[in-house]
Amino acid sequence: MVDDTRGQAGHSTPEDHSHDIYTLANIITVMRLMMVPFAFDVLISNRSDVLAFALFALAASTDWLDGQIARRTGTVTELGKAFDPVVDRLLIAAGVLGLYLVDRLPLWLVVLLLVRDAYLLAGAALLAQQRRKRIPVIYVGKATTMLLLAGFSGLILGWPEVPGLGWFGTAQVLPGFGQEPVILWIWLVYAGTVLSMITAALYTVTAVRSLRGEGAA
Repeated sequence: MVDDTRGQAGHSTPEDHSHDIYTLANIITVMRLMMVPFAFDVLISNRSDVLAFALFALAASTDWLDGQIARRTGTVTELGKAFDPVVDRLLIAAGVLGLYLVDRLPLWLVVLLLVRDAYLLAGAALLAQQRRKRIPVIYVGKATTMLLLAGFSGLILGWPEVPGLGWFGTAQVLPGFGQEPVILWIWLVYAGTVLSMITAALYTVTAVRSLRGEGAA
């Protein structure tokens, strides 16, 4: 007897890749993870801003690539959905901490972004522990990651410089608002930081509503 795996309409039944591990998208994600410590080391050692920029920008830009490959090839996996955001968080942490260590970002911004990411990771872990559904990534969250990674990449490169707004005489705590020149990409970091706070609030509201809804059910 022939094993007919086609659907009722005569079309092949799509294969389930959700539990696969060795997919092209997952391999790219692992490669992104491996680039994070190399980019961080090159940045803080002041060996080459161009090399640090190339490593960081490559790791950041392939975030879009692995997602596209997974969706277009039908190989979206549970591992990829869980692991890819973690790599993004590690990349942002490496970027913000490294830029602080080379004196291109103020301390308050470093603390704010790291605490925000720790808060979201703790919330995701709590939901997983209670066997709740993972909250899907929202558009604002994707825009936040894109702005921060683009801003960090530009700050690592250290070019171009633009005049400050001149609102204060000196503004070491708020680079760009004083009279000193500032690297252009700091403004993307500021925009991403504002969106990151909005994203955290939206995820919190969504999680609370989900918990209340499931509790009522």
